[in-house]
Amino acid sequence: MFPIRDHNASIRAPFVTYALIAINVVVFIGMIGTYPTDRALMGFYSDYAMIPARISAGDGYYTFLTSMFLHGGWMHLLGNMLFLWIFGDNLEDVLGHAKFLFFYLITGIGADLTQFAAAPYSMVPLVGASGAIAGVMGGYLLLFPRAQVDLILFLIFIIRIITLPAWAMLGYWFVVQLLSGVGTSADSGGVAYLAHAGGFALGFVLMIPTWLGRGGRGHWQASDGRPSYPNRPYRIGRSDIPVVRRRR
Repeated sequence: MFPIRDHNASIRAPFVTYALIAINVVVFIGMIGTYPTDRALMGFYSDYAMIPARISAGDGYYTFLTSMFLHGGWMHLLGNMLFLWIFGDNLEDVLGHAKFLFFYLITGIGADLTQFAAAPYSMVPLVGASGAIAGVMGGYLLLFPRAQVDLILFLIFIIRIITLPAWAMLGYWFVVQLLSGVGTSADSGGVAYLAHAGGFALGFVLMIPTWLGRGGRGHWQASDGRPSYPNRPYRIGRSDIPVVRRRR
């Protein structure tokens, strides 16, 4: 199952969220168009992806930033941008544009540092906005634990849209990342579970001062753990296409 939307439209236009999505998409399209072969692509990654062994050698510190805007494929990009679109606008609304951008970049760098600490001599390049977006999800969980999130649930041939509170969906996601990271070698390649878990935890912690400033537990009680603006319901209405009966 994966989320497709929440029920809480932001009050202000989330310009930074939109800009981050646009930058990631443009970078990915430009990267694919400029580096058409696997060999050339790996050369690009060696320059701009975060490679722990390179950092341990005292080089490439800038890749903690550049790696956040690279992706390994269309599905990697689209999945990350979907999560950012769902959870980024509400957090940007609370923090403001500049603070949200700072928060996003810091949690992304923190996620990379988590992966680096777990395997400092790994040669596997780390790319993707997942760590920064995980930080956004961690902050979202603290501020809006009862916000409603719609997910598509796949059960073999059955497809359903279900609604869960953010604490259930995001809590489950974090536990999966943490357990997967503990059970997987950090230098084996594939999904960087520890980076996800590290970014999520850092985002949660960095959001604590904002949460306390809004009243802490009192904020949850006053807002019912949801964004303070009106809930946006989604309904699947009846089709306007007339039903044609089969003639006997």
